[in-house]
Amino acid sequence: MSAGRIHIGIGGWTFEPWRGTFYPEKLAQAKELAFAGERLTAIEINATYYSTQKPESWQKWADAVPGDFVFTVKASRFCTNRRVLAEGADSIAKFLGQGMARLGDRLGPILWQFMATKKFDREDMAAFLKLLPGKLGDRTLRHALEVRHESFVDPAFVDLARDHGAAIVFADHAEYPAIADLTADFAYARLQQSEEQESAGYAPAALDRWAAVAKGWAAGEAPDGLHYVATASPKLAARDVYIFFISGAKVRNPAAAQALIDRVS
Repeated sequence: MSAGRIHIGIGGWTFEPWRGTFYPEKLAQAKELAFAGERLTAIEINATYYSTQKPESWQKWADAVPGDFVFTVKASRFCTNRRVLAEGADSIAKFLGQGMARLGDRLGPILWQFMATKKFDREDMAAFLKLLPGKLGDRTLRHALEVRHESFVDPAFVDLARDHGAAIVFADHAEYPAIADLTADFAYARLQQSEEQESAGYAPAALDRWAAVAKGWAAGEAPDGLHYVATASPKLAARDVYIFFISGAKVRNPAAAQALIDRVS
């Protein structure tokens, strides 16, 4: 079996400093997504964390990008920013029912991001994971968990995520825990340390390293040099990979994504 597909992109597509650095200065804003879709292979939609989107918007986004392009979707804060996660069923249903099914084959994983103050509670997290449906219409859903508190650096969390087939997001961040354990049939990484003095966000050697990691994940491997919490991750024939350049020197993130795409092509 061949390696899994590697999808690389940025968070969102509307950011004024990208005009003249990524987008041509005179490009109509309505054409920015199509422009990005031709040069990247994925975008993480972050606006959904703050508000519900119209069904027509989802359809418009799907129509703007190539058929092999993928959107991942950041879940509503009302699903994850709560004291008791197990009480979020209604918020989860509202979030998933807003129209994202219109993305069709362009719908990638759902990103469930938890606040840095949220501590690991095995019972509550288990109840939350049971609320996440396996399908949206006839499309199988993939779920990715981004945790930001050190208490999640626990083999029990890794085992729980693995039992539910949910990926743990690997965060390249100065403060958040970096958990590289592979717990699903896909890998999800958010690279958040781009620097403005680097024309491609990350130094060439760092991009070479991330390209090697991405290829390892796609081949079903658990690459060396990352931080693992639990027992060895199971070897698969292949894994799909989703990597996003987020935050950091945001103005450099499109260049970083394109540089990494070049390296894994």
